[in-house]
Amino acid sequence: MATPTGVVPLGQRILRHSAWDALFLALTAAHAAALIAAPSIPLIAIGMWWNANTVAHNFIHRPFFRARTANRAFSLVLSAVLGVPQALWRERHLEHHAGGVRPRRNWPALAADSAVVAGVWAVLLWTAPIFFVRVYLPGIAIGLGLCQLQGYFEHARGTTSYYGRLYNWLFFNDGLHVEHHERPGTHWRDLPRFSRGDVPISAWPPVLRWIETASLDELERLVLRAPALRRFVLRTHTRAFRALLPQLPASPDVEIVGGGLFPRTALVMRELLPDAHVTIIEAKPAHLAIATAMLGPSVQARCESYVPTTRSGADLLVVPLAFVGDRQQFYDAPPAPAVLVHDWIWRRRGTGVVISWLLLKRLNLVVR
Repeated sequence: MATPTGVVPLGQRILRHSAWDALFLALTAAHAAALIAAPSIPLIAIGMWWNANTVAHNFIHRPFFRARTANRAFSLVLSAVLGVPQALWRERHLEHHAGGVRPRRNWPALAADSAVVAGVWAVLLWTAPIFFVRVYLPGIAIGLGLCQLQGYFEHARGTTSYYGRLYNWLFFNDGLHVEHHERPGTHWRDLPRFSRGDVPISAWPPVLRWIETASLDELERLVLRAPALRRFVLRTHTRAFRALLPQLPASPDVEIVGGGLFPRTALVMRELLPDAHVTIIEAKPAHLAIATAMLGPSVQARCESYVPTTRSGADLLVVPLAFVGDRQQFYDAPPAPAVLVHDWIWRRRGTGVVISWLLLKRLNLVVR
C-alpha cells in the first residue's frame, strides 16, 4: 500500500506478504550469530528443530521476498544455518501436504543448497575436526530426531492441533496444525481466525505428545526396580510435602488414591506425619500387594476403585498423577477438607509447589 505521498514503503517493495516476515529474517540472523559465537550440541539441535518448524516452514509455504533471486539467496542462508538443503526440505514437506505425491524436483535449487551445506561441513571438518565430530554432527543428528518426533506426533492419530499460548507464541502458531493443513497458504498471523472446537486437539505440544501414550505404570515399575530412582523420587516428594506441611491438618486421617505400585506418598506420610491414620485406596490387587509388603501394618488398604464424586471421610485426600478421569473436579469441588493433587508442572492450582522439573510434576493443595 502506498503512503499519502504515493511512495511504497521499502519493506513492502522487498517483502511479498507481510512486514511481519522481517521478524523471521532477524531471527535467522540471530540464530546464525549464536551458532558462530557459542556453538554447542543443544544450540545446534534445538536451533535446527525450532527454525525448521518456524522460519523454514513458513518460508516453504509463503516465500518472503518479491524477488525470486532474494528467495533463492535466503534458501541458501537457511541451508547453511540448519545444515540441511532447503530445497530438499521443501520438496519433502510439500509431498507431505500433497498426500505423498512428490512435486517436481528443482534440480538447480537442490544442487545449490546441497553445495552450500557441503561447503559448511567441509570448512568445519578442515578447521575444527574435533568440534565437527563431537559437537556439530551430534547436534545435527539430535535436531533431525526432534524434527522427526515433531512431524510424527503432529499426525500420529490424524492431524492434531495444540492451542497452548506459550508454544504458539514461540512457534508462530505452528500448534494450529489442523487449521494449517486446511489452509496451508494462510499466513501464520491469520491462522487463529480459522480455529474451531471440532478438530482433534492435544493437551501437549508435538514433541511432548509421546506422554499421552506413555504408561505411568511402566514408569513406576522402572522406579521400583532402580534404587537410585527410588531415592530421588522419595527425596523430591518429601521436600514438596514438607513445604506444604504447615497448611495440613495435624495428625489427620489420610486417604491416598492409588499409588500402590510404588507407595511413595504413604512412605512420605509415614515419615512426616507419624501419628496420621493412612489408608491406600487401590483398584489393582497386585499393586496393593506390593504396597502392603513395603509398608507393613502401619498403613491400611482398601481394594476398590475411587469415585471422585464420593465425599471422603478423611481429613486429607491425596490424588496421584496417574488418576484416570477429570482432575479438575478435585479443584472445583474438593471431596475432603484438604486435597493434595499431583499434577503437571504447568498446572498451578491453589497453593502449589514444584516436586521436580525433571519429572514435570507439581503438588497442588486445595481446601474446602
